[in-house]
Amino acid sequence: MSAVFVVGYRIALIIAGAFALLLAAGTSWLPAIGWQNTYLVMAAFMAVGIVCTFWAKEPEGELAPKNLQEAFVGPVVEFFTRPGAVILLVLVVLYKVGDAFALSLSTPFMIRGVGFDVADVAYANKVMALGATLVGVIIGGAMMIRMGLYKSLMLFGILQAISNLGYMWLAVAGKDYFVLYTVVGFDNLAGGMGTASFVALQMALCNHRYTAFQYAMISALAALGRVYVGPAAGYMTDPAYLAMSWESFFFVTFLAALPGLVLLYFKRATVEAADKAIS
Repeated sequence: MSAVFVVGYRIALIIAGAFALLLAAGTSWLPAIGWQNTYLVMAAFMAVGIVCTFWAKEPEGELAPKNLQEAFVGPVVEFFTRPGAVILLVLVVLYKVGDAFALSLSTPFMIRGVGFDVADVAYANKVMALGATLVGVIIGGAMMIRMGLYKSLMLFGILQAISNLGYMWLAVAGKDYFVLYTVVGFDNLAGGMGTASFVALQMALCNHRYTAFQYAMISALAALGRVYVGPAAGYMTDPAYLAMSWESFFFVTFLAALPGLVLLYFKRATVEAADKAIS
């Protein structure tokens, strides 16, 4: 289900992004409808989710919060009274940091650092990357069933870290299309696999009584790393500041992925217990 969730999320990004632009501006095979009508179409797509929500059956048992105490205080107290709760949240923040670090400057690197055309980068980063991500998500979801959550997180996390070293290879190889597609394909394949297991981890850490609040809290904290690595990456490669070479920068992104894996190793028992609880 975590794989299905990520696939749906990625498809939604395409519809709300590229497809919306095509609707507004038009193409040779699609007449332009303007921005006002495009937003109406997007609203109609959102209505599908609203209708499904009303149509869906309520879960069995008394799970819905009845007051502010149950909706906010209860979930916070329940989570932070668990042994090692803060370490778990740090793990959530760090697990995808290395991946986000590399991706934050991947497009400027390929255009300004290596010299690929915008069209080449667009094809690699959008078309091929999307396909590799979707394949990775599906493979990752299938492998989790056999391997379990902890082993999947560790394996996919290692692959994510190694994929960052691929950009070092591209920096050394220069404008080589084979290396470009190999690096981008492997990076997004590993990232898709890691995302599938990462979403499953966030779900596993939620108490069923407080799923809505705790998942919102955990997923929001998971985004912290992705939000703040961008400015740091810019300073690291800016000639006016650190002026780090691209090879050195992507090696640092590889190192940035390691603390999350170390924390995962030390929290193995907790992750495996959470996995069993939802199995």
